[in-house]
Amino acid sequence: MNKETTRIPLSVRRIAIDTYRENVAYMHRACSFYHTEGFQALSKIEVDASGNGNGNPLLAVLNIVDDETIIGPDELGLSEQAFEQLGIEDGARVFINHAQPPNSLQSIHRKIAGARLNGQEYKRIIKDIGQNRYSKIEIAAFLVACAETGLEREEVLHLTQAMLENGDRLNWGEELVVDKHCIGGIPGNRTTPLIVSIVAAHGILIPKTSSRAITSPAGTADTMEVATRVELDPDRLREIVKNQRGCLAWGGTAHLAPVDDILITVERPLALDSPGQMVSSILSKKLAAGSTHLLIDIPIGPSAKVKSHLGDGLRLRKLFEFVADQVGLHLEVVITDGRQPVGRGIGPVLEMRDIMQVLECQPDAPSDLREKSLQLAGRILEFDPDVRGGMGYQLARDILDSRRALTKFQHIISEQGPQEQTFTLGKHLHEVCAPKKGSISAIDNLHIARIARLAGAPMDKGAGVDLHKKLGDTVEEGEPLYSIYAEFPSDFHFAIQSASEDMGYTLSDQKAGQGDYQWQY
Repeated sequence: MNKETTRIPLSVRRIAIDTYRENVAYMHRACSFYHTEGFQALSKIEVDASGNGNGNPLLAVLNIVDDETIIGPDELGLSEQAFEQLGIEDGARVFINHAQPPNSLQSIHRKIAGARLNGQEYKRIIKDIGQNRYSKIEIAAFLVACAETGLEREEVLHLTQAMLENGDRLNWGEELVVDKHCIGGIPGNRTTPLIVSIVAAHGILIPKTSSRAITSPAGTADTMEVATRVELDPDRLREIVKNQRGCLAWGGTAHLAPVDDILITVERPLALDSPGQMVSSILSKKLAAGSTHLLIDIPIGPSAKVKSHLGDGLRLRKLFEFVADQVGLHLEVVITDGRQPVGRGIGPVLEMRDIMQVLECQPDAPSDLREKSLQLAGRILEFDPDVRGGMGYQLARDILDSRRALTKFQHIISEQGPQEQTFTLGKHLHEVCAPKKGSISAIDNLHIARIARLAGAPMDKGAGVDLHKKLGDTVEEGEPLYSIYAEFPSDFHFAIQSASEDMGYTLSDQKAGQGDYQWQY
């Protein structure tokens, strides 16, 4: 490649397109470089704003445009992320060249062939992904190779360390900084706000940054946004944690294991969730957030992510424990009941209602959400050397029943900033009723979550599913099993149609097993 042939500048134009963590450039088909330099759609280019070819060029995937209202022949369009990353003004002059393929792609080819990669190879791969040297097609090749050929436990460790090193790492200056994480797959299950309130009220530092939903009806951040601001800058977050010993914020504003966020954007559409990548993702994020002690919740059930206690559950537990031990993180894993949703509400407004009922110790609060939160909070409290083993549950219950957890929750909301907007349940309501008399013998977590998402959750805070019956409950013909709430008619229609095709409940003529929350280890 002769770089001298491409020293004619193009004028940058900001294209208002969110390409979601991928740098994308746009060139008109009539641009002189399109033919003379052999640029093609989806090829990668270097964009140099220094003017001398010696700067740090931006790498972007090229799209070819035929409409001059989008981009002119003498312009180069940049997506929102690419424009912000380049850091220049609209209309500035830039130079373009073909991008050299990253050398780490050779390791990807070796992984595709089934090879075991070493720590240096993972570091180079993660560094190149972090510098936007990979297209999403190339990232997909890496993820599929890891999922299909598998990751040895040492490879999971290497991947975790590589992602941890490629970002910031918080230091809270304390010996005990706790966190909890559920691997997901269970609708409702909004234990985090309750656990944070109990643990922070006790005085243990728990700076909880949570995610928004990607494929579920609500993430913790989506639910908390019903009550408070969750998008906080790092300095403000530190101040809140200092004052309240905890927070309940969105983690997207911190630069913690940022490559993990890039990988997730490709994993989700491909429905990839391999054990090795899951462990690396969770542990790199928790280590970067400054955690010293971590509790992992692995729900197990027929429609949960992990279906077998003795098989998949134990293997995943051992993998978590191995990697955590190698990186110096004190970790405990608990196996919990994943046979059905936890709580009654599925969707932000409904989940916040459940949380407040538990915090306020209301008699009709969902008992399974209360019990699971107390069990998990109790295990975390036992990380405190001043709390005797086996006494954590009783201490957690005392903090909750005395309203100290409610007070702490209210203080955290006040510090983060109360939500100015009022969210209410969707105006469209439909009840899904039992087609016959019987006992609830199974609830499909995935399908109930899908119905809630079709109804509009989490984008519409008031959309979702409100469960009236759980495992073991008996119902009469025509008795409501759950209610669907939606804000918009189209979402309402899709959710009802999905529920009519499969209501997500299995009824048995025989009395089913008790559905109360079952704690496991």
